[in-house]
Amino acid sequence: MPVTFAEKSQDPLAASVAPDRATLVEPATAEIVPPPHVPFRPLGVLMTRPAGKLSVKVIEVSGPVVLGFDTVKVSEVEALKLILAAPKDFCSVGGYMDRLSVALAGLRAPIAPIRRVLAAARDAGYRVVHTREAYRPDLADVQPWKLHDAIAIGEAGKLGRALIRGEPGWQILPELAPAPGETVFDKPSYGAFATTDIDAVLRGWGISNLVLAGVTTDCCVTSCLREALDRGYDCLVLADCVGAADPIHHEAALALMRKTSGIYGTTATADDFIATLEAARSAALA
Repeated sequence: MPVTFAEKSQDPLAASVAPDRATLVEPATAEIVPPPHVPFRPLGVLMTRPAGKLSVKVIEVSGPVVLGFDTVKVSEVEALKLILAAPKDFCSVGGYMDRLSVALAGLRAPIAPIRRVLAAARDAGYRVVHTREAYRPDLADVQPWKLHDAIAIGEAGKLGRALIRGEPGWQILPELAPAPGETVFDKPSYGAFATTDIDAVLRGWGISNLVLAGVTTDCCVTSCLREALDRGYDCLVLADCVGAADPIHHEAALALMRKTSGIYGTTATADDFIATLEAARSAALA
């Protein structure tokens, strides 16, 4: 299940800049997909304005897509949208995925890097939201076919009824627990946008750039990613902050995200992302 960061501040100057008055610098078109884990590198400037009235920098990424983050004071950047999904049912012994007899190692691998990203994002004052796949106790919102899996949604186990709201397995991992005031979206679906009001909330906050993390790479993460892209969000997936039970499925999902055309956004690592945050903050405070 995924985590998300985002954001561009809503500078009224930005909305008033006419295209013919702005300087548009096209990013270089990459014909070769970058290696999986290369440091952030600048790809170009989205837009600048004379006399320093507006300065939009590129968040340096390892893929072909340019994501702009305003280089204003960090306190004025309203939200770094981190979408995180890590409930016990997906990552803990006795949970839903464990009961399906899948390996938990790949699902737990992102926990440590996500913790570091969370700490950096919170320290910088960015918004964090959490999502989790969860269904009503009466199963009224469960798609019929999901009731016939090897472990049916709602079936009782060591962590309570699988994927049901209010059960022990529904709780988010304590290592990645929401901080006071952070929003949690319970979604009876793989993606978060189709069945929750997350889109309305993000737009109300002025969010347009998202960073995703959590599990699973090949299901909930990619579902959230595609839903977000279809709604006009620019997306960055932190490759070492997502995980799946099957490493082949994990790598295949990441390979799609790294397509040269950038149709699914782009990827980076936790360390490079944190370094970019720290550099932007230092520049803003200089």
